[in-house]
Amino acid sequence: MNSKEESSTLCGLMTARKLKQLCGLSLVSAAIFIGLCQAGLAQKTPEAPGSAPPSTLTGDAVTLFQNVRIFDGKNAALSDPANVLIRGNQIERISRAPIAVDRGATTSIIDGGGRTLMPGLIDAHWHAMLIRATPAQAFGDVGYNNLLAGDEATDTLMRGFTTVRDVGGPAFGLKQAIDEGIVKGPRIYPSGAMITITSGHGDFRKLTDLPRTIGGMLTRMELIGGAVIADSPDEVRVRTREQLMQGASQVKLTAGGGVSSPFSPIDVTTFTGPELRAAVEAAENWGTYVAAHAFTPAAIQGAVAAGVKCIEHATLMDEATAKLLAEKGIWVSMQPLPDALRLGFPVGSVQRAKADEIWPGIARSYELAKKYKLKTAWGTDVLFSRALAQQQGAILASLVRWYTPAEALIMATSTNAELLALSGKRNPYPGKLGVVEQGAFADLLLVDGNPLDNISLVADPKNFTIIMKDGVIYKNALAK
Repeated sequence: MNSKEESSTLCGLMTARKLKQLCGLSLVSAAIFIGLCQAGLAQKTPEAPGSAPPSTLTGDAVTLFQNVRIFDGKNAALSDPANVLIRGNQIERISRAPIAVDRGATTSIIDGGGRTLMPGLIDAHWHAMLIRATPAQAFGDVGYNNLLAGDEATDTLMRGFTTVRDVGGPAFGLKQAIDEGIVKGPRIYPSGAMITITSGHGDFRKLTDLPRTIGGMLTRMELIGGAVIADSPDEVRVRTREQLMQGASQVKLTAGGGVSSPFSPIDVTTFTGPELRAAVEAAENWGTYVAAHAFTPAAIQGAVAAGVKCIEHATLMDEATAKLLAEKGIWVSMQPLPDALRLGFPVGSVQRAKADEIWPGIARSYELAKKYKLKTAWGTDVLFSRALAQQQGAILASLVRWYTPAEALIMATSTNAELLALSGKRNPYPGKLGVVEQGAFADLLLVDGNPLDNISLVADPKNFTIIMKDGVIYKNALAK
């Protein structure tokens, strides 16, 4: 008799005895006891938040790429013609010599024809739940928004982006659906709700929602996990822990004003030092880090002093701030924002005025990042525009204003993967990402051409003849 059968028998005997003992009590009391016993037998151990799902592939599934030239995500040149063996969801072997495989039913052999095999692209500043929805819809019907986001996630994957770092929004359910194979989409490193202060960037409430009572009813924005308000160290600590409890791989705070929020001037520094430190301490207790939205030198310097490990944007940083980031080894997650995003805000609107204030700093911030060799990640930060999301690869390609194609592609693969790994044990996909090397996850693109010579190839998904994530082929134009 196994342990489950023993437990069931024991519970049955106990139930019979207890029924005799409980005969003087109400039938309701007896029923509660029996129900608790049965529920205890049926209970399953839940998965830990952020844990990686089991692979959908069997260990025997094999894909062999023959005659490919490899951009490995680290080096600025393609390899000589080579062969790459995928077993399950990992790269097992890379060899210039032919690789022998069993040509069974679970084996796929792909002749690369000298095309470029490279890592899947990584967007380090993405908002999966806020791409397709309009600002009015973003905090509306959850079911509709999840369906929108799921469709957009599939499009994201089919643009060659196999991983995104989500820095604000209720993306936990979408991530789970993707990991379970219900929806096709990229790996998601979720932050959960953006944590902000009253009138901070991310506070999209109306003035009629004021005054706020601390400990009172939450607004719709907060209830669905888009953004949460925290106006003291204790509140910040609670909200940070709530995101971690749900499976956040890193935590996102808004340390200064922002463009899209209606009541958040760019020059305003939001959280106090003790508030920021409360988030940093809570995140570090979980082995991960805080990323902080910050444009201005004051907002950036305050976040760094509090222990923040990554600054999002840093668009208005000055030379002294760049030196500080270099000395402290702080990451900057930067975005070459397209002018179309700025022009999308109506003329005369508060948002348009703030965008006009930010955009001139983009070029200067990249120049400083290069000058001081800052640890620089790349992302897009597209919001509320499906059309702009379709330009995701083109936004990456626009980095050639400051970087070589190789430097830009290294940033969007292995460098971004280094930032993802900063989440430590909260990493939902522990393993090697952003590289083509033995033991790495099989997140791969087969490109019709050489993107190190012509980075515009990544701007058009038609140039990706094969898109593979976690060892699964989602697009194979060679099979036609």
